[in-house]
Amino acid sequence: MSLAENHADLQIVGMRCASCSGRLEKALNQLPDVTAVVNLATEKASVSFDPARINVDALIKAVRDTGFDAHVTRDFAAEKADRVKAYEHEKLRFFIAVGLITPMLLEMLLMLFEVHLMIPTWMQWALATPVQFWIGARFYRGAWASVKHGSGNMDLLVALGTSAAYFLSVAIVMFDIHQPVYFESSAVLITLVLMGKLLEMGAKAKASSAIEKLIQLQPKIAHVERDGQVLDVSVGQLRPDDIFIVRPGEHVPVDGVVLEGTSTLDESMLTGESMPQARQAEDKVYAATLNQQGMIKCRATAVGSHTQLAAVVRMVEQAQGSKAPIQRLADKISGIFVPIVLVLAVITFLVWLQVEKDFSYALITAVSVLVIACPCALGLATPITVVVASGLAAREGILVKDAAALEGAHKLSVLVLDKTGTLTEGKPALTDLRPSAASGVGELLRIAASLAQHSTHPLSVAIMAHTQAQATMPLPVTDFDEAPGSGLRGNLDGVTYLLGSPAYIARQGVALDEPSIQTLQKQGKTVVAVARGQVLLGYLAFADRMRPSSRAAVARLRDMGMRVVMLSGDNQITAQAIADQAGIDEFIAEVSPQDKARYVGSLRNETTRVGMVGDGINDAPALAAADVSFAMKSGSDIAIEAADITLMRNDLNSVADAIDLSHVTLSKIRQNLFFAFAYNVLGIPLAGLGLLNPMIAGGAMAMSSVSVVSNALLLKQWRPGEPVPDLKVEE
Repeated sequence: MSLAENHADLQIVGMRCASCSGRLEKALNQLPDVTAVVNLATEKASVSFDPARINVDALIKAVRDTGFDAHVTRDFAAEKADRVKAYEHEKLRFFIAVGLITPMLLEMLLMLFEVHLMIPTWMQWALATPVQFWIGARFYRGAWASVKHGSGNMDLLVALGTSAAYFLSVAIVMFDIHQPVYFESSAVLITLVLMGKLLEMGAKAKASSAIEKLIQLQPKIAHVERDGQVLDVSVGQLRPDDIFIVRPGEHVPVDGVVLEGTSTLDESMLTGESMPQARQAEDKVYAATLNQQGMIKCRATAVGSHTQLAAVVRMVEQAQGSKAPIQRLADKISGIFVPIVLVLAVITFLVWLQVEKDFSYALITAVSVLVIACPCALGLATPITVVVASGLAAREGILVKDAAALEGAHKLSVLVLDKTGTLTEGKPALTDLRPSAASGVGELLRIAASLAQHSTHPLSVAIMAHTQAQATMPLPVTDFDEAPGSGLRGNLDGVTYLLGSPAYIARQGVALDEPSIQTLQKQGKTVVAVARGQVLLGYLAFADRMRPSSRAAVARLRDMGMRVVMLSGDNQITAQAIADQAGIDEFIAEVSPQDKARYVGSLRNETTRVGMVGDGINDAPALAAADVSFAMKSGSDIAIEAADITLMRNDLNSVADAIDLSHVTLSKIRQNLFFAFAYNVLGIPLAGLGLLNPMIAGGAMAMSSVSVVSNALLLKQWRPGEPVPDLKVEE
């Protein structure tokens, strides 16, 4: 089955707190062959399922049976329109509620100035009733759905608390009991909860702004060349192989290849690289990047959901919808939290009824316990931080596959670096041709090219590039054979020729000139030998230029307490030279691609957490063997599926940035969990002791969620290597 056939993202409507998301997740996971993760912050369910046993309609029905609504996630603009509509609807209801409770609030405010404006109890009843049963109807619906499924949530606590205050007041009015009424408490409490949800909805919208900014960069119109004319068409109508033109100051509409023209493009929104990149014929361009100078004509290669921009957006959304391991504790607590609070509220009522002999006072104190204990902040503490951090990472050209990778990066103690394409640019060039007495420069190059033409190894590619530049024609080869990572063998006119590493050539019985080889290797060059039968024809040397930032990045990683190990297929002398240039003390040389994963596994046995950095293609087994893997983009093709974290910029500093972001993200999550736990640990006893009335408890409950979301939003101020401010709580 393909991923598209067994995965669905559902947008959920009606979740209020961590108990809601937990109940829904449990219900979905009880379906046959279904694995679901429900995220409260993004209000989405990421569901994997077996289409032979269940379909999307059945998944949506299961969501509705649990008391919520759902639909398959649509494009970002459509979902945003729904969120804006819901926000405006909630805002209207909030202001209506404010208008209804204003007279009661005015009465309480004037009492502070010893002005006694008494509103008749019947009027208070009339004002509070629409707030309780129309504005607050959502709480009753949510509470009933929760009870029906044998659990509790925020709606249940609010519905019980406000109903207790409201119906106690109704009894006092109807039976003319000489007690104060609490209509204002129930009505104000519902209004405060709505205010908290409004603030939370606004903060959530800010948290997902990173994706919105990416999407907004893609132009709506493209200039397409058809039948010799340039037409303006919708980007959605572009198809692969269409010819389009990008003028100076415009954004590239889709991925493509430059056919004509030269320019520089700002690709920072995709790669995080601030320096403009020169582009000319045969270079690739990507959707939403900015053309800064000349006009270029391009051929479309990927459109719609197949562009790199779409891949980036999908990956950010995937990370934002995933669940960090640290959230498990909060989930466990949320699952039993509401029943515990109900028990505590009953105990509070019974104790105060016994102590004060006052039914109304005991009931209102129990109401305060119910209201202040809503677990909203606990459910938002982790996911809202992950949403913000994933967007920040994308801004810096760091694509995080899931929250577990984001959490795990800060725990790494060893970082394994593949040499080629990570420390170096991954594009070796032929620098030296050293023929032996049995050959000449021309023959040496022609024989090497003849064998290399049938191989895709980077060194073979470098030989062919040099051959084309020299206008040398390779000869036809028969009986070609390649030993992966070692060498090539083939027949030219019935004679066997060899091209490969010195070790490979030596194993064939060819005598080598070791001093000459070592002289080249000490310069950090990779050496291959060419032989005819057992006669040495000479050597070819290649240099793979060190990335300018590699040495500084290695130093930064070591300053972060990281043990850095380099893996290289080169021999000991060449690997030593490269390691010295990069400032690496520990390296393992002559490692075949097949053995890289084994070395990563052995390092994991020695220490706690091991990270691997590679090019995301040839290093896939080693990347999979690491605790957290980082893939550099390979040339212009981004290996998004190869690693836990994909680095859009070919810069090892991005690894240090990712680890730094992991540190600050986990710090924010811990702070948020502390706020959430501390709020309940302090608030419930204060309410139980009668020190908080229901309105203050409701306000505190609403602001607890807002404080958690606001603290997470402070992550937006993160810059690589700089501290992030903490939320200041005014006393």
